[in-house]
Amino acid sequence: MSGIFSRTPKETEADAVYNPEGMIPVHVGIIMDGNGRWARSRGMPRAAGHRAGTKNIRRVLIEAVEIGIKALTVYAFSTENWARPKDEVNHLMRLISQGIRDELDELDARGVRILHSGRTAGVSESLQAEISEAVERTRQNDVITLNVAFNYGGRAEIVDAIKAIMQAGVRAEDVTEEMVSQHLYTPDLPDPDLIIRTGGEFRLSNFLIWQAAYAEFYSTPTYWPDFDEVELRKAVAVFQHRDRRFGKIKDTER
Repeated sequence: MSGIFSRTPKETEADAVYNPEGMIPVHVGIIMDGNGRWARSRGMPRAAGHRAGTKNIRRVLIEAVEIGIKALTVYAFSTENWARPKDEVNHLMRLISQGIRDELDELDARGVRILHSGRTAGVSESLQAEISEAVERTRQNDVITLNVAFNYGGRAEIVDAIKAIMQAGVRAEDVTEEMVSQHLYTPDLPDPDLIIRTGGEFRLSNFLIWQAAYAEFYSTPTYWPDFDEVELRKAVAVFQHRDRRFGKIKDTER
């Protein structure tokens, strides 16, 4: 039993150093947590934290390109977030809309392909149109994919996949894991290699729960608005020092 507790992630990963020649995660998912606490720690309203968090996406995206990450999925708004105060929800909707208008030209020029994961129910027609325009306009871009999980829930995604399979008339005995994966919101994206959660929590919170089955998980106490280029490289450095086995054991352990 002593071996179980002799090495903790904090002890073994605290000194991890990013290696640009090392293993780079192809797809990274980020649970952008801590906007409200960031604002409160500065005596500011929660809305200010959400504004700062929205602006931070571009900084992290640009650094992801520098590192060589090919896909970035950001958790922008969950299906559970509708339960927040109406004023906060409306503010978040306006921020997302404004973010599309402010950033689309630059993202397109940088070769960013934009995808949307989530449901459209409850989303205004005008915002749906803006999202569709961003997706369509950047469809051919190939520098990096920015997948925005908006009005998204991992369980809802699986339910929607099951419904689509049933509607296609597939027999129960013919359903496979690969088939389910192909009916998720973004079937052309590879499963994430690394899930990052800012703000210090250690939960997936219904984020990519099918796709993240073998993703490495990294939590940092840094609030999302402060998660910068250095913090992203720290996360990738830790990923580079993980021993990814995908359920297998080493030959030396047999």
